[in-house]
Amino acid sequence: MEIQVDPHTLERALERGTNEAEVEDVIRSGSPIPAKHGRLGKAKVYAFQQERHGKYYEQKRVEVIYTIEWGIIVTVTVYVFYGK
Repeated sequence: MEIQVDPHTLERALERGTNEAEVEDVIRSGSPIPAKHGRLGKAKVYAFQQERHGKYYEQKRVEVIYTIEWGIIVTVTVYVFYGK
């Protein structure tokens, strides 16, 4: 299925430490997560092993919220969580 990464999602992705390739990878191979308002969500954990804002993190979890419109996956937003 075609994936359309919304400009808002891409802007948030870059601010939060991920990119368009990871957003698409999460949608294709991530695990389903709950989402509100009839939307869908998927998440995936990546090895990070670097610093972000002065603190070292082993991993990052990327969560993508999206909808399906006319057979096209359209992203709504992305969240990135750092840990371990």
